[in-house]
Amino acid sequence: MAVGFRMFKDFQRPEPELVEAFRGIPSSNIGDCVRKMTCMFGGIRPFNKHTLLGVAFTVKVPSGDNLAAQMALDYAKPGDIIVIDGAGYTDRALVGGMMLAYAEMRHLGGFVVNGAVRDMDDIRASSLPVFAKAVTPLGPYREGPGEINVPVVCGGQVVMPGDILVGDADGVVVIPRKDACELLEAARNGDNRACEQVLEENNGLIWSVVRRYYGLEAARKNLAGEQEEIHLMKEGLYTESKHRDTFTNMFLRHGGSISE
Repeated sequence: MAVGFRMFKDFQRPEPELVEAFRGIPSSNIGDCVRKMTCMFGGIRPFNKHTLLGVAFTVKVPSGDNLAAQMALDYAKPGDIIVIDGAGYTDRALVGGMMLAYAEMRHLGGFVVNGAVRDMDDIRASSLPVFAKAVTPLGPYREGPGEINVPVVCGGQVVMPGDILVGDADGVVVIPRKDACELLEAARNGDNRACEQVLEENNGLIWSVVRRYYGLEAARKNLAGEQEEIHLMKEGLYTESKHRDTFTNMFLRHGGSISE
């Protein structure tokens, strides 16, 4: 496979019951239990009022390009959180209203973006939580490369595919999959010393666009097309196969590869 332009379909997931058990526990409490080591910072904040809980489905993209992120929507499972590492670049949005509508249609769990988003009206009206660094009207390129289900960095923290994410008004905390069982018990009990011991061995370890400008008529046509697709998604009339084929073919056409 082409390094830097590839997707890994499978990864080890925590049990759904374990993920659900973290529901209602504040991110700050969990953050105390990991000795403040896995709380996202660097401006990652909520852009609507929904809390976030789910399994990380990771995407690494070059600054300002969301081809791999678009493709990830078709391969993530219901409830998965799309975690996009855009290197903190905020001049171009990586997620907007169309992606949100399609993610809702597929019952995904939300977005955490190490970068910018757009279409704030859609984000506020969405049923999905969205966390990011900034907002901008400028859209992304869709050329690639990009990698799916690899280690990424978001808000200063390494996120592995299969990690559990908890997000609320305070921000987002990463729960490493391998530590989740012990951390759950410690977080429930409020036993910070026990929590600290869980990650003691890891204390020093942190893994560590539009191509052209549209004329007025073209811009109107582009907007109308986007609005029509969003309407079809919300009405359940936009097929998953259409989206999957469009972006999988684009991913492959630009030189990407898919691993079983």
